[in-house]
Amino acid sequence: MCVEYFLGDFVSVKLRLVRMGKKKRPTYRVIAADARSPRDGRFIEVLGTYNPVTKVVVEADGTGPSSPADIKIDSEKALKWLRQGAQPTERVRKLLEISGTWDQFKGGSN
Repeated sequence: MCVEYFLGDFVSVKLRLVRMGKKKRPTYRVIAADARSPRDGRFIEVLGTYNPVTKVVVEADGTGPSSPADIKIDSEKALKWLRQGAQPTERVRKLLEISGTWDQFKGGSN
C-alpha cells in the first residue's frame, strides 16, 4: 500500500516502534515512517508511546498492584494512517489491539 504525504510523493508507510530511553530501560515511540527509513531514522509523525518496563509499587506487606506495560496511543492519528493504507508491524498491531484502536479500524466505526 502506498500513502501520499507532504509534497505528493507516494511512499510505503509503516507504523512501527522507535527505541528511546536508557541502557537496559527501553521506552518506545509508536511512529508512522517511510518503510525505507532505518529504525531510528526519519519519521513522519509520532502516534504514541510504549513503556514495557513500568515501575511496580509494592506495599510493605509485599502486596501491590501488578503493573502492566504503559501504552499511550493517539487513536485519531493511528486511525488516519491505517485508513490511508499504512501497514503496522506485528508488535505495533498488538499494541493497537490492546489500546482498542485496531478494533475501531476493523469495525469501521469512527
